[in-house]
Amino acid sequence: MSFTILKQDKITLYIIGDSTAAKKAKDKFPETGWGMELQPFFDAEVSVDNRAMNGRSTKSFLNEKRWESVLTTLKEGDFVLIEFGHNDEKIEKPSVGTSLEEFKANLIRYVQETQAKKAHPILLTPIVRRNFKNGVLIDTHKGYPDIVRKLADSLHIPVIDMQRKTEKFVTDLGEEPSKKIFNHVDSGHVNYPNGLKDDTHLNVEGAKAFAGLVALGIKETKTGLVNHLLKK
Repeated sequence: MSFTILKQDKITLYIIGDSTAAKKAKDKFPETGWGMELQPFFDAEVSVDNRAMNGRSTKSFLNEKRWESVLTTLKEGDFVLIEFGHNDEKIEKPSVGTSLEEFKANLIRYVQETQAKKAHPILLTPIVRRNFKNGVLIDTHKGYPDIVRKLADSLHIPVIDMQRKTEKFVTDLGEEPSKKIFNHVDSGHVNYPNGLKDDTHLNVEGAKAFAGLVALGIKETKTGLVNHLLKK
């Protein structure tokens, strides 16, 4: 008697979020989202599908049906990394800004709809901006990261506290040295003829470092994804 062994589908690791994680066009280089650098931390059984998009919040990602597009292919055993906040904070922009209550409600929707597909949500707090005052890194995210932490606790789902991880990383680097991981470009660059000082978005070095912090956070979640992490 012969048996046919069915090959399991690969695990897809979706990323939904904003520009800090998103893929970048070539004319934006060296700007790099951390999601672009996550695949090398996993073995061949995990495929990273980065759906994060510049300028999106929990609200606009839903309204533009970007989440609906994820749900069409999301399957049992997949994972979804959910990192928003940078644009939800912009309450002066009604198309993206959310109150803390709406931010929470939207995150709950992402979590519950992921679980309905028998997939696994992992919440992430937003990464820090490089915002130093008198040599001290000052938070810009107000109450949004706390909503993520409390929600993860109440729903008993994993959270990767990227705000605190990146805060320590940037603080340890220091005010001047931390410029080397953000999208600071001297004048004369082909994509930025006049130069650029961007303290929100990362360059390649920063994206690799922050993707490493995400991988560390995944290891700490003790989910099934841990078995597919390569040792770095």
